[in-house]
Amino acid sequence: MLRYLLHRIFLIIPTLIGITVVCFFITRLLPGGPVEQSIHKMISPSKDMTDTSVENSESEELKKIYGFDKPVVTQYFYWLSRLMAGDFGESFLTHKPVITEIGERIPITLTYCLTGFFLAYLICIPLGAAKALKHNSLFDSISNILIYIGYSIPGFALGVLFLVLFAGSFLHIFPFGRMVSDNFEYLSLHMKVFDYIHHMILPVLCYAICGFAVITTSMKKSLMEELGKEYIKSAIAKGLTFKKVIIQHVLKNAIIPVLKGSGSVFSFFLAGSIFIEKVFNIPGIGLLGYESIIFRNYPVVLGLIIIQTLLNIGGLFVADVFILLAHPRITFE
Repeated sequence: MLRYLLHRIFLIIPTLIGITVVCFFITRLLPGGPVEQSIHKMISPSKDMTDTSVENSESEELKKIYGFDKPVVTQYFYWLSRLMAGDFGESFLTHKPVITEIGERIPITLTYCLTGFFLAYLICIPLGAAKALKHNSLFDSISNILIYIGYSIPGFALGVLFLVLFAGSFLHIFPFGRMVSDNFEYLSLHMKVFDYIHHMILPVLCYAICGFAVITTSMKKSLMEELGKEYIKSAIAKGLTFKKVIIQHVLKNAIIPVLKGSGSVFSFFLAGSIFIEKVFNIPGIGLLGYESIIFRNYPVVLGLIIIQTLLNIGGLFVADVFILLAHPRITFE
């Protein structure tokens, strides 16, 4: 087990290097970068737009400021050397350290993602087990329809639908986006907790519903495979009831593939945060990433890619640990 975990840790380095190479060069190839955007803001309509000498001089000066005056390969290795020293650079927009901007927003995104993640597993594991035990029943058919309807709707579209139905003109049960109310600082402690949870419900439901189909189907398939194995008949023949066999043996074995896929599901949740946070105006790393891409804030974009890659790899690593805790006999050899 230790050898396997060390192997996984050592694979992080080439994975990160490969991702940084691809993403860094893509950012340099995209049109409308920070130099072009700055020139567009600096040149007023009253200036002669045909005077290219002014634009060229400003362009060269801005390239030096942003570090774009050097060859792309040189830019990459300079950025990588700073990254290895723990320096993610500065934001082109706010001039704050990238790691500070990301650090301020990571707890927000993780709070919403992890809450939706655990809520989805809390509902989908027993739901998938019930569907397996009642395969081809009316309950199985109806739940399939509802699950795949939820799965087919993108997270951002589901968020807009929730806002229209439950926060807009139709009903006023939940607040219209954001994390807290305008008068949050004046509320008592228990009202602050209520207000925060009240604002969390709709976005967390969007996260959870988007993962329902994958988790439920995986649990159902895994449990049905276990139910078809010979040891079930042997255990019942030895005097164990079907209920005890399910609880003591089948569920423990069936949950292993579901836990193994939890790292990928968590990565899916993180990827969806950019749309859900935009819809609900939640100031997490998803919204930060959206704004950074729109305004070509390359240091923040690259910093977010590094952080999210580490979170994804960490999610897969934690999934392996969960499997070991659920089934200690697994050695990963």
